[in-house]
Amino acid sequence: MNSLEKHVSVLLNESIEGLNLKEDGIYVDCTLGYAGHSSEILKRIKKGYLFAIDQDSDAIESSRKRLSAIGNNFTIIKSNFSNLKVELKRENVLFVDGFLFDLGVSSVQLDDAERGFSYHNEAKLDMRMDKEGKFSAYDLVNTYSEKELRDIFFKYGEEKFSSSIARNIVKYRENKKIETTLELADIISNSVPMKAKREHHPARKVFQAIRIEVNHELDVLESALKDALSMLNVGGRICVITFHSLEDRIVKNVFKEYTEVDPKVKGLPDIPLEYLPDYKLINRNVIIPSEEELLNNNRSRSAKLRIIERIK
Repeated sequence: MNSLEKHVSVLLNESIEGLNLKEDGIYVDCTLGYAGHSSEILKRIKKGYLFAIDQDSDAIESSRKRLSAIGNNFTIIKSNFSNLKVELKRENVLFVDGFLFDLGVSSVQLDDAERGFSYHNEAKLDMRMDKEGKFSAYDLVNTYSEKELRDIFFKYGEEKFSSSIARNIVKYRENKKIETTLELADIISNSVPMKAKREHHPARKVFQAIRIEVNHELDVLESALKDALSMLNVGGRICVITFHSLEDRIVKNVFKEYTEVDPKVKGLPDIPLEYLPDYKLINRNVIIPSEEELLNNNRSRSAKLRIIERIK
C-alpha cells in the first residue's frame, strides 16, 4: 500500500457535514492536499463548483486525477491560501458558500522521506510545502542565530528545552553544517533529559516549529480567515481543522471577534439588528475525532474543528 492509499483525511465526515453543502454552491478547499475533503465536496455539488488551493506540485498532480474521476466542475489553483482573495477574484469569484481549511502537513508529505518533514526517516533537511520555494529547513537550521532558534522553538513548538537545543545546534555547526533530518534529530535528542524522551519523540515539537517558520504557516492564517469571512455568502460556512494550540488559538480568536455583540450595546434587553454580529458559531466547543477515528488514525489525535456561519 503506498502513502496515497494510506492517506486518511482527518475529521472528514464532521467537516463535510459542517459545511452544510448546497448542490449548486461554490466552495473553496483552501488546503487541497491529496483531495480527501475535496473529493467528498465534489461528489455532493453536482450543479456547483469547487476551487481548490495548494502550493505542493505533487499533491496537485495527484489530486487532479482523483477529482477528474468524480467530475469536471473544479479548478485547482497553485498558490498559498494567503492569496485566496486575489486568486478567486482572478476567477471572477467574489462570493463563496463555504471554505475549508485543513491545516498542517499531510500524511503523504510526512511519509515521503525526501520531503524532509519526518524525524523518523533519513533525508535532506527541507520541509518546504512549495518545492519551488527558496527557503528550506536546511537554511533555517544552519543560518539562524542561537536566539532566533530558541525563540522559534519556544514560540511555535512550545518546547521546554528550547535553550539547550538551540545552543547545541549552534555548537554542532561550528564543525559542520547540519544536512539531514536524522542528524538534527540526534542533536535534539542529546539536548533533552531522558524523562522528556520517554514522554514523546524529543524532535517532534522542534520539527513542527521549523516547519511552521519555513512555510510562514501562522503568519498567513489570520489574514486568510478574515478574507474568507469577507467573501462568505449569507448561510455560508467556514470549517477549520487545526492540529496544535497556536493555530487553534488564532482561529478561536478570529471567530470570537466576528461573532461577539458590539460591546456598546451588550446587555441591552433589545439590541438593534445592526449591532448584532453578522456571523455565529456553529459549535461553541471544538469538535474532536471520535474514538473510532483515533483508533484508525493516530495522527488525528490533536485535531480540532471549529465552524462559523454568516447569518446576515
